[in-house]
Amino acid sequence: MAHVPIAGHLLRARDLADARYSEALTVADMAAAAALSPVHFSRRFKAAFDESPHQYLLTRRLERAATLLPATDWTVAEIGVAVGVRSIASFTTSFRRMYGMPPQAYRAAHPPAARHVRIPRCVAMAYGRTWRWRPGASVGCASGRPAGSVRRWC
Repeated sequence: MAHVPIAGHLLRARDLADARYSEALTVADMAAAAALSPVHFSRRFKAAFDESPHQYLLTRRLERAATLLPATDWTVAEIGVAVGVRSIASFTTSFRRMYGMPPQAYRAAHPPAARHVRIPRCVAMAYGRTWRWRPGASVGCASGRPAGSVRRWC
């Protein structure tokens, strides 16, 4: 396939799909953002990005769903609605085609990182906080935190 330079109007349409994937976005909406007719836009988009606008939008939705599955306790239907699919059955079929397993199996195979942490959650959260240290403040413990900033962990 010949290399086709990606024009700004196609990038605008792709950016629209990236930003509004969860909405009822259509190829006509993307074509309008690119200021092209839907048919001409679809041909140009496929030549530039090697997938149709509809497939690109579906891929963004499935990628977001794959992120939400292990990170939330939402049902598959709730995740489907959140990413903008209209049919949960077609969502499950498309997800299986892309990831090789249905959404529930994907969730089970990709547990969130919090399940692997071997320290109390409150300690992990405390280490994620930023500490405010002022130059010239005395250090109150071996950790290097300013005096008075040592907090109870749990």
